[in-house]
Amino acid sequence: MAQIPRLRPYDGPAVLSYGFRPFFLLGSAYAGLEVLAWLPMFYGELSLTTSFSPLDWHVHEMLFGYVAAIVAGFLLTAIPNWTGRLPLQGAPLLGLVVVWLAGRIAVGLSAEIGWLVAMAIDVAFLALMAAAVAREIFSGKNWRNLKIVALLSLLAIANLAFHLEAHLEGRAQYATRFGIGLVIFLIMVVGGRIVPSFTRNWLMRRDPGRLPASFDRLDMGCMALSAVTLLLWAIHPDGRATGVALVAAALANAVRLARWAGERTVADRLVVILHVGFGFVPLGFGLAALAAFGLIASSAGVHAWTVGAIGIMTLAVMSRASLGHAGRPLAASPGLQAVYGLAALAAVARIAAALLPDWSITLLHVAAFAWAAAFLGFAGLYAPLLCLPKRPAGPGSPRTVP
Repeated sequence: MAQIPRLRPYDGPAVLSYGFRPFFLLGSAYAGLEVLAWLPMFYGELSLTTSFSPLDWHVHEMLFGYVAAIVAGFLLTAIPNWTGRLPLQGAPLLGLVVVWLAGRIAVGLSAEIGWLVAMAIDVAFLALMAAAVAREIFSGKNWRNLKIVALLSLLAIANLAFHLEAHLEGRAQYATRFGIGLVIFLIMVVGGRIVPSFTRNWLMRRDPGRLPASFDRLDMGCMALSAVTLLLWAIHPDGRATGVALVAAALANAVRLARWAGERTVADRLVVILHVGFGFVPLGFGLAALAAFGLIASSAGVHAWTVGAIGIMTLAVMSRASLGHAGRPLAASPGLQAVYGLAALAAVARIAAALLPDWSITLLHVAAFAWAAAFLGFAGLYAPLLCLPKRPAGPGSPRTVP
């Protein structure tokens, strides 16, 4: 896709020169640290001054803490390419980062400051992001991406609903499923754009052969079916009709992924990891279908989506976008490949923990430590790249942006 057309004159800290820099760094570090805190909370060995139950705190901070940061970093970097407008830098970007950090602190201290105050602070970030994205898309007359504004707005509403449901009901079950469904659908929207695009670009340089199929009615039908199915699952995950819809969505997404020629990209780890991550989308639908029919625990499908699809896809997008925008060659280093492997291990172990009750404790520990190692490993590997000025690209260097 096209490079960012221009930048404002900027001589501040490099970490505030692009939206991806602070949000990818903070979001990845937070994802690892949150899970390390969650393990002792799960066993009752650690408590926070939060008004959420331990499980709700974990779910909320994964969905509306870590995921929201990565989504913000991606969109603040990609939207200027979609609209031709200047990217957010400096003080305005710092303001958004501070609001995100304030939300994490407010949720952690919500038992002290009050759930209502915490909710107002926490929900502000996604609301501001939706407003900022809407302004850019309207100003750039980039109407085809209005769906991104709608998804961000719905995610902000899901966050608001999470706080309300947790306070009124003691558990935020509906809001949790609604939030997961929205993020998975966002992956389907963005992944449906970048996975075949990056695959096509790489194959055209190497060996054209069979190329990813272009977006067509099958993709539109798959998206529509998946949207309805995710809504059904959020409302009534155990219904027979929901189970049938989940099976259909699993098959449709598997067919959609198969059309992108992923089997031809094994030689490029930066490309193939996108296919691996997206592969957990149909797997999640399939496992959720089995759970709807009472055959397995519901957490198997949930964690296929969250640890697998969300975890691996965010790492894949962060690493690729960071390399491209920092002027580095688009190649996965051994360290980055280890990060990908750890994320895949975390996903497989967490799904297995739901399917193999006798091994669940061991597998939970494997999943948690592999997840933490993957995200903290990414943060450690990429901190210099994200905090230092952009390196000029060498002649002929492949470049790409979200």
